[in-house]
Amino acid sequence: MNETQSTAKPGLLERLAIGPVICAEGYLFELERRGYLQAGPFVPEVVIEHPEVVTRLHEDFVHAGSDVVEAFTYYAHRQKLKVIGREEILESINRQALRIAKDVADRHGGLMAGNICNTNAYEADDPKTHKAVRAMFEEQIGWAVEEGADFLIAETIDWYGEAAIALDVMKASGLPTVVTLSVHRNEKMFDGMDVVDACKRLEAAGADVVGLNCQRGPQTLMPVVQKIRRALSCHVASLPVPYRTTAAEPTFQSLTDRACACIPGNRPFPTALDPFTCNRYECAEYAREAYDIGVRYIGLCCGNAPHHTRAVAEALGRKVPGSRYSPDMSKHAFFGTDAAIPDKYKERKIEI
Repeated sequence: MNETQSTAKPGLLERLAIGPVICAEGYLFELERRGYLQAGPFVPEVVIEHPEVVTRLHEDFVHAGSDVVEAFTYYAHRQKLKVIGREEILESINRQALRIAKDVADRHGGLMAGNICNTNAYEADDPKTHKAVRAMFEEQIGWAVEEGADFLIAETIDWYGEAAIALDVMKASGLPTVVTLSVHRNEKMFDGMDVVDACKRLEAAGADVVGLNCQRGPQTLMPVVQKIRRALSCHVASLPVPYRTTAAEPTFQSLTDRACACIPGNRPFPTALDPFTCNRYECAEYAREAYDIGVRYIGLCCGNAPHHTRAVAEALGRKVPGSRYSPDMSKHAFFGTDAAIPDKYKERKIEI
């Protein structure tokens, strides 16, 4: 595929040909934590109501090492806006998100990605939903192309059929394409297809990058990513959630917290996942594992924060702007080893 890119800025495929591309996702959860997005609906109204907050988060992720500035149009499709009764802002919220992302990407030499996602409207046995989903994707992709996206992402797709429609719409644009699927408690799509087979079909249909995002943490996602990497020839993507999922509870929706009895519904997802959060060192280990098995499109999804992305970037050998503030415990008042720290304070570390 020929990428229509400025000669001053390498495109997605050019970058992947020479090394890893880091993509920070997780805007929904991070903006909910910052108090600008409502959990439950998870519609990115913040794009319209507080665009400066979205800009700040894009800047924070770039500062931490993200090569991709992903337009915050996740759940900004017609179906979700219908749920909250705000279909009239459909075009304005999409164009605003794309313009914010484009501005940040252009100022920092990053790539602006247009984004479409699971519609929660698709049903495999209902052709009417196929038509409706295609129409939703077409309008969002149309705006992304008009606003200057460098490449296109379809993410968190639960159905192979929906992913196939998304890819077909994206390919018509001529831009590079990334398709990342969701793998839930088993390794099948909602329409029953094995997720590895679904990825193989998407590669055969012309996707440039294929892989997985969301739902599972590194421990339970990476075994599936390894299968996909072995089965595919194209570039593979991996963007787990930074949570400690397990074989018994493989998705962050399925996690339970037996130490806390005050969680509404007794379900930590989505607003009481704090005890399960991966630390930055676990995120770094994940990034190295992904790279070592041949994955080159690497990131994190829901739950990701800038310090996680910085850990991923540094684990991949990058020194990013945020590295100026990476930890240096040698200068800590008690645990430090620097000669300027008084010996008596170093000795007091056993008291604290």
